[in-house]
Formats: sequence, C-alpha cells, structure tokens
Amino acid sequence: MKKKKESIFSLTQQEIIELLKTTPSGIKKYVDELEDQIKNLSEIGVSLSKEKDMGKLLETILLETKRISVADGGTIYMKTDDNRLKFEIMMTDSLGIHYGGTSSEPTPDTLYPVKLYNPETNEPNYNNVSAYAALTGETVNIKNSYKEKGFDFSGTKGWDKRHGYRSKSFLTVPMKNHENKIIGVLQLVNAKNPKTGEIVPFSTYINMIESLASQAAVAITNKNLIRELEVLFESFIKLIATAIDKKSAYTGGHCSRVPEITMMLADAVGKIKSGIYKDFSMTPDERYELYIAAWLHDCGKVATPTHVVDKSTKLETIFDRIDIINKKFEILSRDKEIEFLKKTYKLKNSNKTALTKLKDEYKKQIEQLDEDKAFLEQCNIGGEFMAEELQKRVIQISKYPFKEKSKKKPFLSKDEVRNLTIPKGTLLPEEREIINSHISITIDMLEQLPYPEHLKNIPEFAGGHHEKLDGTGYPRGLTGNQMSPQAKMIAIADIFEALTAADRPYKEGKKLSETMRIMGFMNKDNHIDKDLFNIFVKSGVYKKYAKKFVNPNQIDKIDESEIL
Repeated sequence: MKKKKESIFSLTQQEIIELLKTTPSGIKKYVDELEDQIKNLSEIGVSLSKEKDMGKLLETILLETKRISVADGGTIYMKTDDNRLKFEIMMTDSLGIHYGGTSSEPTPDTLYPVKLYNPETNEPNYNNVSAYAALTGETVNIKNSYKEKGFDFSGTKGWDKRHGYRSKSFLTVPMKNHENKIIGVLQLVNAKNPKTGEIVPFSTYINMIESLASQAAVAITNKNLIRELEVLFESFIKLIATAIDKKSAYTGGHCSRVPEITMMLADAVGKIKSGIYKDFSMTPDERYELYIAAWLHDCGKVATPTHVVDKSTKLETIFDRIDIINKKFEILSRDKEIEFLKKTYKLKNSNKTALTKLKDEYKKQIEQLDEDKAFLEQCNIGGEFMAEELQKRVIQISKYPFKEKSKKKPFLSKDEVRNLTIPKGTLLPEEREIINSHISITIDMLEQLPYPEHLKNIPEFAGGHHEKLDGTGYPRGLTGNQMSPQAKMIAIADIFEALTAADRPYKEGKKLSETMRIMGFMNKDNHIDKDLFNIFVKSGVYKKYAKKFVNPNQIDKIDESEIL
C-alpha cells in the first residue's frame, strides 16, 4: 500500500524548525507546501464568495479548517437574534457523524442551542467555551477538556459517553465579519498526529484558521445582507401590488394571483419532454426574475384614476347617474298621472267607454315607462355584448319629451346615451384607453429602475402581457417571435385570472368551462401561445389553480379535446 504523504502542516512548530535545519530539501518542502496552502486559501476565498447555498458554504468552511488543522471533528454555531448559538453543522469523521450542510440527517434534538446569557440573571455565560468565544471575541485553545478547570465540559462529557468518544483537544474560534461583529463560532475537536493517529493539542496554523473563520464570516454576512435586501425588495414590490389591489374594490387580489398562475405554468413548462419547449429551463435566478415580473405586471395602475378603474356601471362617475334617470322617470310618471286626472275630470259626465279607453291608455303609458326604466337599469350594468337594436331603443327613449324648469330638454343627454350604448363592458373608448395606458406606464416605470444583471428582463416580461402573437395587442403591437416565453406565460396567467375573477365591476366570475372555451378561441385566433396553452391545459395547471383560488360554484366539467 502506498504510504500517505505527510503534510508539513501537520507538524509542530519545533518539528518544522528541525526540518528546516536538516537539509535544503526540507526548506523546499516547506516553501512548496506553503505555496500550495496559500493557493488553497485563495481558492477557498473565491468559493466562499460564489457559493449561494448557506448549507454548502458552512460545510466548505468546516471541511477546510478541519483539513488545515488535521482535526477529527468540528462544529459551526451561528448566533441568533435572541443571543444563542445554534448548531448549524457538525462533523466527526471517526464516528461517521455529519449533521447539517449537505447532509440529509436531521440535527438531533439533544444538540441544544448554547445560551450566551443566563436567562435568570442576564449574566454572560463564560462557563461554556463556545459562548465565551462569542462574547469576548477570543480564540480558546484547550489541550485536554478532561483536565480543563476554566470551563464546564459536562455536556461534552455526556455526549462522549453516549457515543463512546473522547473529545479532548478543542480550538474554538469566533467568526468575526468585516465590522468586527461576531456572527458565529467555529469549533474544531481533536487534532490528530498524522503519524500515530494520537489526539494532540492544536498547535500549528491557528492564525490561518482564524483568518479563514473571519473570511467565512464576511462571506456569510454578505450572503445574509443580499438575502435581506432581496426580502426587502420583494416585500416592497408586494406592498405596491397590494396597494394597487386595495385601490380598487373590483380588482382586489389580481396582482397577487397572477404570479401564482405564472409560476404554476413555469413549473409545468420545465417538465415538458417534447415540443418546442422541451429544452426550455430556468435557473433559480431566472425563476425569481419571472416571479417578480409577474408581481409587477400591473404596477402602472398606481397612476390610473380610481373613478375609471372602479366604473362598475356605464353611468357611474362620482355616483351612479342612473338614479337621476330614475327620478326623471318618476317625473314622467307624475306628469302622465296629472294629465290622466285632468282628462278624467273633463270626461266625468261622458260615457264609460271613453273613460275606460282613457284608463287603458294611461295604464299602457305607465307600463311602458316602467319597462323603459327597467331596460335602462339593465343597460347600465354592462355586459359582454350589447345588440344594435338595444342601442337603438336607448336612443328612442332619449327622445322622450321632458321639461326641466319649464324648458324642454331631451330625456337623456348625449353623454348619457353614449354611455348607455357602450357595446361591451362599462367603459367608453377614451376610458378604455386610460385603462390600457397602465401597461405603457408599467413599462416606463420599470425601465427606470437600475436592475442587477439577473433581473434586467423584468420590464420586458411584465410589459408584454397585453401583446398578442398576431401583432394586434398593445402597447407595442409585438408579434410572437418578438416576445419572450416568460412574457407569454404572464399573458396567459393574466387572461385566465381576469376571466375567473369574481370581483370585476361588470360581471361575475366565469365558470371554468366558459373561461377555457374563450381562451380556446383566443388560442385559435393566434392571440396567445398555442404551445404554452397546450401545456397549461394538458398539465392541469388551470385545475390546480381553480381548486385553490376559484369559487367552487364556478368549477365545472371541461372537455379538453374540444378546447384544444
């Protein structure tokens, strides 16, 4: 068997001195290994700065410090907000123990967090060596814990007894970041003599381990800071979206529901093994970019006038003007009644036939007014489509003779007629333009933000959800090949949410079958991406979302073959 190469770094300082005295080859060996160690430390520094997974990061730190010190075991504690040291990762090679990091083994409940202060007296816990290092910022080198008088190792001895182990030598190093703030503690256990395997005190390269622990603390602090900034950024985005939803009682929840559908669809696309999206995949950063874009897809609505967004009926402004029209109907009915009574008085001595005819005529007039009143109330609600003959009837009613302060005026003003004859929904063309302009405002707002590299596509993703593949969408009239898959996903999510939403001003939430039928027509008309829509349907994304967010009374049977 090939003899394992003895590392210069496993030697004591005295052994190194003796080696340097013997031969030039000893000096060369020392210099060569020192160069290798410096190179390793440099590589470790790069690795620590690049690693995003905190578990892997901590494991790298522990493995490297164990290697440098030739230690059998080690533990990393992280300081918590409530002044405790929490076990994050623990390794003991001779026992095959590995908790935390990349291990799937759960940390035992017996590894309690170390309290830095006595909960009753609030005195610092200097009895525990890890707590002492965290409180004072000093490195503690224990040669033999079983003979140590300065610290309480009863917990360690209990652990040793349970595992048939003997934790003898300890090196406990505080992890200080660039602000000299202690964020955790690195503890190495049982340095070994590589020649004999004997447990020996930690004696070499302690400064190097302290340096690496500090470098690790800086890397961890940076990771935590980046994550905290991401959480702040994401919370601020959700705050804006919530404010937009709260701005209108009729679109509450839209901004938060669209990301749900978008990410469900993204997950489904990532699992596809055939078709044009079989090679489509997203990194965690790209998924996060899509997620944020979906949250921000309607941020321009923050600048949309509330009276337009909340126009729940055709005649609504600050109030619903249908009430004024109803009052006019009451005036017309009153005038008809006065006219009827006057004629009745004149015919009081006439035959019954004339009176009966007069009464029948009056009754028909009142019935007609009641019908017209109910008709206009219905027209005011709005809907998906208003037939031309219904629009003509509104115009006929508008011509009823009506007196206001002894002046003759049309029963309905031109503005009232124009609003009541809106063929779809409740918005006039200029009001619809105001609503549609939210997407241009969204793009303008998002393009002004200084994004990091991994979020630079947010304006394009968020700004394309009203575009159509045939180029008839807005605001830029993009065609399918000019749109990213992510923008197309948000478009499908936006349409599906809008159709199923039960909080729109002029309609109830559509049943699932009708929603999917409408989207099927949009698919055939080349308004949405047919491949993404196929995935949306076949993978059951629409059903998964409906089960979670759509009212149960809207969920009915779907014939997917008919839709596709």
